Amino acid sequence: MEDFGDNKQELDEELDRFITLLNQLLPHYHSLLKKDTLDNAELNRLGEIEHYLIGVNSKIMEIKGKLEQDLFGRTLDTYYRLKDEAYGGDPYSKLKLEKMRDTFAESLKAGELINFN
Repeated sequence: MEDFGDNKQELDEELDRFITLLNQLLPHYHSLLKKDTLDNAELNRLGEIEHYLIGVNSKIMEIKGKLEQDLFGRTLDTYYRLKDEAYGGDPYSKLKLEKMRDTFAESLKAGELINFN
């Protein structure tokens, strides 16, 4: 990912567009849900929207899981690998481990990370 800035901007635009489209769809879905009686066309439309939203939710959960796994899983894997190397006597790993610990501590203090302990 050489052009992170371009990719970031493109991803931000796509996410904004997704949210805009979802915000257009959801009120229609909610209005159909609130109706006491639905004709066949409305009932079919409600089912289509609901089925689609379930699929969207599944894709969002997949994206969320991948982000959590990549962000936190790889970070923790790197941390513990460095920790093992540092305890094994590698001076470079000790320095990097200290830097990671400092970064984690700063993030915790700033409220960017949640400590579940």
